[in-house]
Amino acid sequence: MLTVALPKGRLTDDALTWLKRADWPLPQMDNDRRLVAPSQDGRLSYIMAKPMDVPVFVEQGAADLGIAGLDVLRERAADVYEPLRLPFGHCRLSVAAPANRPNRPLRLEINPRVATKYPRLTAEYFRKRGISAELIVLSGSVELGPLVNLADLIVDLVQTGATLRENGLVELRTILESQAVLIVNRASYRLHTREIDTLIASIRTILP
Repeated sequence: MLTVALPKGRLTDDALTWLKRADWPLPQMDNDRRLVAPSQDGRLSYIMAKPMDVPVFVEQGAADLGIAGLDVLRERAADVYEPLRLPFGHCRLSVAAPANRPNRPLRLEINPRVATKYPRLTAEYFRKRGISAELIVLSGSVELGPLVNLADLIVDLVQTGATLRENGLVELRTILESQAVLIVNRASYRLHTREIDTLIASIRTILP
């Protein structure tokens, strides 16, 4: 039995929809709180994990396969096989600031305070541009940072931009374009090549 890690939250419904279209056996979800569930035919086992944890489960071998956002993969720097990018979960990791911020290039910012859930990607972005940023790592709504004078800038995921606008923020730069990715544990792939290739091929045949 192979184990698949799925992200709880915004990617869940799309992930299950595409797995169903690819004829993967789906998990028996008796209730929303169940974290480990076998598939309906017993061929697969599913782990429902926080999105940021999916690459960890797969990299460490607790799951053989998983679906994760590219933003999470790059933040975690996970050493996993990435055979397919999937046609959902499209968003972008962006730098944003209050709409009333003075109109000046980012490179002229002096020690900006940056609130984010993505400290690795954020630090790398500012470091490459020679900007010494003070990172403020939050696990909740990073849009609050500028509103309560905790941060000058934020780095967060953006889909439509509506949340930014509602909180008086505007996008300045895009750091990373993201979407869902199918990932595989490298050791699992060597041990179960035929079974995993069959699952990958079933998804590949339905991709646009």
